[in-house]
Amino acid sequence: MTSEAQFFERQFGVTAADLARYLGAALERGGDYADLYFEYQTSSSLLLDESLVKSATQGISVGVGIRVLSGERTGYAYTDDLAPDKILHAARTAAHIASGPARTHIVGLRAAVLSRPNLYAVPVAPAELALEPKLELARRADAFARGFDRRIEQVRVGYADELKQVLIAASDGTLAGDTQPLARMNVFCLAREEKQSQKGQSGGGGRVPLAFFETELTPETLARRAAEEAIRQLTARPCPAGEMTVVLGPGWPGILLHEAVGHGLEADFIRKKTSAFTGRLGQRVASDHCTVVDDGTLPGRRGSINLDDEGAPSRHNVLIEKGILKSYLQDHLNSRLLGVSPTGNGRRESYAHMPMPRMTNTYMLAGEDAPEDILRGVQHGIYAVNFGGGQVDITSGKFVFSASESYLIEDGKITAPLRGATLIGNGPDVLTRVSRVGHDLQLDQGIGTCGKDGQSVPVGVGLPTIRLDGITVGGTG
Repeated sequence: MTSEAQFFERQFGVTAADLARYLGAALERGGDYADLYFEYQTSSSLLLDESLVKSATQGISVGVGIRVLSGERTGYAYTDDLAPDKILHAARTAAHIASGPARTHIVGLRAAVLSRPNLYAVPVAPAELALEPKLELARRADAFARGFDRRIEQVRVGYADELKQVLIAASDGTLAGDTQPLARMNVFCLAREEKQSQKGQSGGGGRVPLAFFETELTPETLARRAAEEAIRQLTARPCPAGEMTVVLGPGWPGILLHEAVGHGLEADFIRKKTSAFTGRLGQRVASDHCTVVDDGTLPGRRGSINLDDEGAPSRHNVLIEKGILKSYLQDHLNSRLLGVSPTGNGRRESYAHMPMPRMTNTYMLAGEDAPEDILRGVQHGIYAVNFGGGQVDITSGKFVFSASESYLIEDGKITAPLRGATLIGNGPDVLTRVSRVGHDLQLDQGIGTCGKDGQSVPVGVGLPTIRLDGITVGGTG
C-alpha cells in the first residue's frame, strides 16, 4: 500500500475493500456508474472591524457523498458520520433514487498517479497554524489603511483559510486523493468627506503558504489599494451613458469573461440546450483576436486543482481559439451523455453537494498590442479596471456589470475617475467587439468565488488589456 493510500485510510478509516463494498451497495439496484467522495476539512477565519476582533472561528467538517448515475437520472446521498453502517445506508439511499435496469460491473480500484508535480506543494497549510499570526496580518492591514488618509473612516479586514483532504473512488476503477490548501485576505475601507461617503476594497490569496502574505501580497499592499479606491471615488464624476468604446484593464476585469461567456460553455447548460452557445462548436463566437482558455493547472492559483472532484486530472482547455468555439467544459455525467471526454471540470462545494461542470482559471491569452497604444487610439470612452457585482442570463446571454473603478478616456488619455458605470451587453456578442488585445495578460489576485445552483467554488480569472467597440454603458451622468 502506498504512503498516500495509508494516509487516506488513517484519515477516513476506509480500506480498498470497504470502498468496493460501498460501491457495490450503491449499485445494488442497478445504474451506469457510482462514486464516493470523502472529504475532511479544517478551516479558520477572523474578522477585524473598527480595530476590534468581531469574530474568530476554527472548525472541522468530515463526510462522504455517494452518487449513482442511471442514464440522465442521478441519485445522491451523503452523511457526516463515517461509521460503516451510515455509509452503507447513504449508498443504498442513492441507489434507490437512481435505480435502473443497467447492472454495472465494478472495476478494480487503481490509484491514480499524476504525471505532473503537485500544483500547490505547501509545506504547512495556513489552516494548520494558530490564529495569532493571521490576526497580526489583519492588524497590519487595519493600521495601514487607517493611517493612509484622515478621510478613511471605517476599516474592515477579513481573513479565511481551509485545508481540504479528499478521496474519490468510483465504479470505473478511479481511486484518487488530494490535499488542497486555500487562503485569502480582504480589506474594506469607507472614506467620508463632508456628507459623501465612498467605499473601496481589495483582496487576494490562493493555494499558498501564510508566508505569501509576507512576501508577495502583503497586508499593506491590500490596505493601500482599498484605501486608494475609496479616496479616489470621493472625487469621481458620474459616468456618462450611451454606446461607446470601452477598454478593460488587465486582471480582475476577466470576471466579465467568466460570467458573460464562461458559464455558457459549461456542459450541463449545453446538454439541456439552455445556453446561448448550444450547437455552436466550430462557429465564430468572438473576433479573431480572442483565444480563451480554462486552465486548472496553474501552480498556486486559487482556481487550480490537481484533480477535479470526480478524480480526473485538471487540464488546460482551449475554449475559443482565434474567435472559433472549440470546446465546452465537461464533467463525468455530461461528457458521458454527450459522448465526449471529461475535461477535469467536475467540481462541487463539499461532500454534501453533487459535482457539476465548473470553471477553474478562465482567461484570455495575451495579444500583441501595447496597452498604451490601445488607450491612445480611443478618442472618447471608458477605461474599466475593477468590477463589483454583475448579473448574466445564461439562456439569452444578456449581462449587466458594475465597474467599481473606471475612468474617462479623452483624446487617448485617462482623465477623470468615474462612478456609477455599468456595462450592458450580450455574452455571445461581446467578444465579437474585441478589436485590440494587449500583451499584458494578468491573472486576478486570488479573490474569485463562483456561485452556481447554490454551490460556491474558488475560481480565477484573467485578461490582458482589451478594447471593446460599441458597448452600451449605463451611467448617472
